[in-house]
Amino acid sequence: MDKKIVITIARQYGSGGKTIGKMLAERMQVPFYDKELMRMASDESGISEGLFADADEKVKNSLLMSIVKNVYSGELITPDSDDFTSSDNLFNYQAKIIRELAEQQSCVIIGRCADYVLKDYDNVLSVFVHAPHDFCVLQAGKKHSLNEKELEKLIAKTDRQRAGYYKYHTGREWTDARNYDLCLDSSKLGFERCVDEILAYINVRFGQDLG
Repeated sequence: MDKKIVITIARQYGSGGKTIGKMLAERMQVPFYDKELMRMASDESGISEGLFADADEKVKNSLLMSIVKNVYSGELITPDSDDFTSSDNLFNYQAKIIRELAEQQSCVIIGRCADYVLKDYDNVLSVFVHAPHDFCVLQAGKKHSLNEKELEKLIAKTDRQRAGYYKYHTGREWTDARNYDLCLDSSKLGFERCVDEILAYINVRFGQDLG
């Protein structure tokens, strides 16, 4: 691969965005990063990996999340500070790993506000995968043994948390198409075709045929 290309994928719950990301990484023969980023940030900072997971949940479940913002600026808090293990600094360490990956290799990154963290990088393609409600319920039902009403609650809660997490760290609306290079409806294209479309976009934008 001539140029290091990073694809970030944000996705509605049940849209298949993670599956599409994995398929894309396999087609491109590049690493795929999701929760591994927490382990890598833990290794980098010396902070327990469990604290990273706890911090994510704390932000996602905070009632203040939708009105309070701490927009990511790239600055790390030093170990001598009481805020070294704060939720904000733990996000900063994950963002540091994301930036280092973008500078070192081609890869696919799921979630973590990676599109915003890498917004100034010219080798990044940001994708948002979405789908109609019924499709998301159907897909979620393949992973969870829940009735339709329970699945609807799970989807609504997860998407609300993702939107709040994104707004807290970026100041932006998660579903705003202007935040992304490419928005794909997985219900209309299917997962394989979504991968095809991302690869086609890479070919047009970066001049590399990876498919």
